[in-house]
Amino acid sequence: MTTITLTYLEQTSPDDLRPAKEPREPVEVRRVDEVAPEFSRFLYTAVGGPWHWTGKLGWTWDRWTEWLSRPGAETWVAWTGGAPAGYVALHADGTEVEIENFGLLPAFIGRGIGGHLLTVGLRQAWRMPERLESLDKVTRVWLHTNTLDGPNALANYQARGLRPYKTEQEERADADGPPPGPWPGADQPAS
Repeated sequence: MTTITLTYLEQTSPDDLRPAKEPREPVEVRRVDEVAPEFSRFLYTAVGGPWHWTGKLGWTWDRWTEWLSRPGAETWVAWTGGAPAGYVALHADGTEVEIENFGLLPAFIGRGIGGHLLTVGLRQAWRMPERLESLDKVTRVWLHTNTLDGPNALANYQARGLRPYKTEQEERADADGPPPGPWPGADQPAS
C-alpha cells in the first residue's frame, strides 16, 4: 500500500481567478455537446494513465453514459493542431461546482496549455448558471489533487487562485508499481 496525500482546493469567488498567460500556440477550448463514453474514456486514460487514475477504468459503457448524462455535468476539451490536448470535467451540485478531472495528454505538458485550460475551466465553472436553468448561483468551485498527480498540478491550481482548505492521507493499493498508462501494455518513453 502506498500512502498518498490528498489536497483539497477551492475558490469562493470568481474574483479569486488569476488567469494564466495565453499559450504560445493556438489552443481552442470547446465544450463537448454530445455524450460520448468512448471519447470520455479515451480522455480519462490518455490524461490520467501516467498518474494512476484507475477509478473509472472498469466502468461499462452504460456507467460512462450515466456519469456523463448527470445534470450539471460538462466536459471541456482543449484542441491544438487538430488534436485533443487535455480536458476539464465539471459537475455542478447545489451551489458548488467540482472540477472532477483535469489534465493534459503527456505530449502537451510543458507547452503552456495547462494553465490556459484551467483558466478556461474555472471561468466556465463560475458561468454555469448561464447554461443551467437549475443553478441560480455558484458559491464555490473546488477540486482535489494528490501526490500521484503530475508534478506541476498543485502549483498550477494555486497559481490560478485556488486555495488549499484540507489535506488528508489515503492508502492506495493501486499506486504500488508503475502507473497503468493509456492502455494495458502501452510502452511509453520515460518522462
